[in-house]
Amino acid sequence: MNLDHVFVCGHPALDFAATLRARRSTRFEMFATPQRLDAWYLESGLVDTITPGDERDVLEAADVREAVYHLVTDRRLGEDFDREALDVVNAAARKTPVTPQLTSTGRLTEATPAQALATVARHAVELLGGPDIPLLKECGNPECTRVYVDRSRGMRRQWCGMESCGNKHKAAAYRARKKPAATTAR
Repeated sequence: MNLDHVFVCGHPALDFAATLRARRSTRFEMFATPQRLDAWYLESGLVDTITPGDERDVLEAADVREAVYHLVTDRRLGEDFDREALDVVNAAARKTPVTPQLTSTGRLTEATPAQALATVARHAVELLGGPDIPLLKECGNPECTRVYVDRSRGMRRQWCGMESCGNKHKAAAYRARKKPAATTAR
């Protein structure tokens, strides 16, 4: 089941936090069903197979996702971590994570939704406790609230992804530049 989740943030915890889109306007929930959550875990590459989740898994994932987003925002803005968000992420990270297994055909990662969520939480702990904090940026599109790791030369990246926000902005800027030229040509 491919639902075309987007992975442009450069880190699994950031891509997970970005599954609630357009936080400042018309929010779009990517985890609307357990199947969509399961699909995210599969498409992210964190797992190869997943035990089907239920509504409880969706609620837990949304709680961890919001806590991760809150902590990422706190860290990006140089603020102290929100204590409640910190407790949510740490509690999730303490649970049993995904464990890859070696098979005769290679690596296989089977997981439950709880294991996949614990793995995402651990990725968030590593990110927020690691050296990449100065590289965290929010997308330059005012409608987009994705945070990404900017590893571009000179840290000049402005958009979460060119296919989504970057092309939209460039096309709008192009139209804006051409509009006055078309008006003066008459």
